[in-house]
Amino acid sequence: MTKRNWLREPLLHFLLLGWALFLLYHWVRGGETDAPREIVVTEARAEALAENFAKTWMRPPSAQELRGLVDDYVKEEVFYRESIAIGLDRDDTVIRRRLRQKMEFVSADVAESRQPTEAELQQFLDAHADKFVAAPMLSFQQVFVSTDRRGNVAQSDAEKLLAELQSGKGPTDPAQAGDPTMLPPSMEQATPQEIANTFGEAFSADVESAPIGQWTGPFESAYGLHLVRVATRTPAKQPTLAEIRPSVLREWQAAQRQQVNDAFYDSLRSKYDVRYEGELGKLLAPAPATAPAARP
Repeated sequence: MTKRNWLREPLLHFLLLGWALFLLYHWVRGGETDAPREIVVTEARAEALAENFAKTWMRPPSAQELRGLVDDYVKEEVFYRESIAIGLDRDDTVIRRRLRQKMEFVSADVAESRQPTEAELQQFLDAHADKFVAAPMLSFQQVFVSTDRRGNVAQSDAEKLLAELQSGKGPTDPAQAGDPTMLPPSMEQATPQEIANTFGEAFSADVESAPIGQWTGPFESAYGLHLVRVATRTPAKQPTLAEIRPSVLREWQAAQRQQVNDAFYDSLRSKYDVRYEGELGKLLAPAPATAPAARP
């Protein structure tokens, strides 16, 4: 093999790269490492590896496969310790965010381990009653009059049709009295928001104030004109704890997690002094307390 061909060998390139990384590592660490020198693979760890394997492959690993799992765990642990030792975790946004999440999970586990009493849930419901108010419900029919189809006479046609419906002279099926539309001819036990999602906010407000049991209108929407008969209206109400206990429990747990997370962070934050450099210090400095006005 000629000298030129030897220099082109990929193996030589890998050896040189490995040697460069080795030198870089020792230069960064000053020839020393703080990584613990012992790796202990416990029986519990081996059982966890075997269990994960069984969940994936639907069978326990063989002795050779278990050895491969353990060897891979050891390799991962070696790379993890050495990467931490030379500071590869620093200034890495992804790693920083992941570690922050894991720390927050620690405090979240503490919050979720405690179950509230019925009295605590009732107290939470009373303190946050507005979160759990049941929205009003409406059931109504509507007859559509198309402004696109009828043009300038749409309003007068709608008023004429309204008079017929009020006097009982309209068709048996009121929907047949109007123009064809893809809009629903009626809605049952719908909230104002559900009505607004279908017909628009203005229409929902008009229907919410319409009288019960009689045809009224015409009410305008983005689609055209509507004649409406409200059948039932259920006002908003404050449900009892027994009726919405799962929802209250879920909100209580979320509030507890936030409270514990905040307290956990405050306890950690108190260990550090934070210094802001340059103009940032002026920008983030707390505002000076206002001195009380002197009395004459």
